[in-house]
This record gives sequence, C-alpha cells and structure tokens, in this order.
Amino acid sequence: MRNWSNERVVVTGAGGFIGSHLTERLLELGADVTALIHYDARQDRGNLEFVAPELLDRAEVVAGDICDPFFMQELCRDATVVFHLAAIIPIPYSYRAPASYVLSNVQGTLNVCEAARRCGVSRLVHTSTSEAYGTAVRTPIDEEHPLQAQSPYAASKIGADKIVESYCRSFDLPAATIRPFNTFGPRQSARAVIPTVMAQLLSDAPEMRLGSLSPVRDFLFVEDTVEGFLAVASSDACLGKVTNVGTGVAVTIGEMTEVAMQVAGRRIRIVTDDQRVRPDASEVKQLICDASAAKVRCGWSPRFTLREGLERVAEFIKSNPGRFRPKEYVV
Repeated sequence: MRNWSNERVVVTGAGGFIGSHLTERLLELGADVTALIHYDARQDRGNLEFVAPELLDRAEVVAGDICDPFFMQELCRDATVVFHLAAIIPIPYSYRAPASYVLSNVQGTLNVCEAARRCGVSRLVHTSTSEAYGTAVRTPIDEEHPLQAQSPYAASKIGADKIVESYCRSFDLPAATIRPFNTFGPRQSARAVIPTVMAQLLSDAPEMRLGSLSPVRDFLFVEDTVEGFLAVASSDACLGKVTNVGTGVAVTIGEMTEVAMQVAGRRIRIVTDDQRVRPDASEVKQLICDASAAKVRCGWSPRFTLREGLERVAEFIKSNPGRFRPKEYVV
C-alpha cells in the first residue's frame, strides 16, 4: 500500500457520499489533502460536515468547478495523486437534463485529465460506475463485459471513462479507472434506494413506497469502496485499466428490503409507485460484479456483509433524522 503520509492529494467531489469517506480516510492516513467541493452560495461543505473537525481542519477545502479548465490546472499544480469523483449522478434527473451530465461528467473529466497531464501527477484515479455495463449479458460482470448506455447518466460516464482511456493511450497519463458496483452506507443521499428503504422503516410511515423490487444489485459498503480506491491508486498493475470492485453477491431490491426490515425490527407493507420506476428500456435489471481482477492486481477484496452495512446505515439515520423526510423520498 502507498505511504499516504508523503502524498499531496486532490479529491474532486469531496463533499459527496463516497468522496467524503475517501477524504476522511486519506486524512487518517496522514495525506496532505485538498478537498474540492462544488461552489455554491451557501458555502455548504456537504458530507464533509460529518468528518471530525480536528481531522477536517488538516485538509484544504476548496470550492470550485471541474468544468473550469483553468481552475483545475491551478488545483492540480502541486498534486502527486488525484482522485476524481466529481460528477452529476442521479439517474432520474439525467432524463430531464442530459446536457448537464455531458458538461460535468464528460467535459469535466477531460479538464481533470488535461490538468493531471500538464501538472505531471504521478497517479490519477477516475471513478466509473457499474451502470456503464447496463443489464448484464453474462454474470458475473468482468471488465471485458460490453458497455451499454441505458440512461443519459450511464452514457456520460462511459464517455468520461473513454476520455481517461484515451489520455492513457495518447499521452501516457498514469491513470487508473475504478468501477464500483452499488456503493451504500452512511451519508448517502436519501434519494438512493437503501437510505430510502431504511429511513421509511425507521419512521412512523405505515407503508413503504418503492419502485421495482426485481432488479438485481451487488451492494458494496462504502468503507470497502474507499479501500478499493486506495488499493487501485497503489498498484501499477491497475494503470491504463478499468478495475471492478464489488462483492459478487446478487441481491434483488426486494431481498435487500427484507434484510433491512430485519435490521430495523419492523415490517411494513410495500407499495410500488409507478413514478419511481425507470423507463423499461432504461432499467438495468441485473448487476453482479466479478472483482477477481481487483484481487489479482491490487489485493483488494470486500470485508462487509450487506447486513453489517445496513446496520451502519440505520445508526446513521437514527443519529441524523433531519436528513430523511419521508415525503421527499425519490428513488
């Protein structure tokens, strides 16, 4: 594993769900971290607010936008490692505003790559998504599986992945792409399915509103995802390649909900809400990870079970009830 105490690290998307956990872990390991959050008028640091102040005080928190190439080159000027997580990610919103996804996810990634190239960073780790594979044509899904853009979001992420690939091939950029499957855990948006399920179970709601219960997912706890980022960044064998991280365990949304009910100690009726169902041709019906390459290339494997992760999510929701308002749940 890399000696992070000697590294000057930039994390884009540091105020997000995974980004805040990664920033926190890097600070624990002694890295000199510049944490990029998206600028807004409220000076909101997002999920970094959950990082212990004495730890976060050691980071430089910078507000800005990856869509500005000049800003990105200034940000990366002294960096040795860049973790690129900044992106627009809600799939439902991509049906309404697809151009914004192309601007942020594709053009933004181009700006990050060019900044990393010009500034001579020693490692860029780019974040992909299992949505890039679409509904599995074979399982488990390895890195050679065809890419299928079943939503504008997925298309934008595939475009971003290919930008990174092109920079590796054209400019010898020392970049690696990590492709996490369905990451979940504390701090995740209430719009994601697991916080939606658990928050409704922990509220006094008489019933649970969900979309389709049949899609199969591979749920990966966020701490395992973070260790995947660190492992990929530490391994030369991952350079120029896409590396999957996931559990290899197939779970339907319905089955996950059953485990969540056991964790919450409460059973309620499930109501399928048509407004929460993705267009049929856009729904990714099956995602199961083959993470064997990650084990070979960088020694990574997951540690947490679904139930253990759900217990941690329940603890977080109980401690932060104001973040989860049932009438606003959107999957």
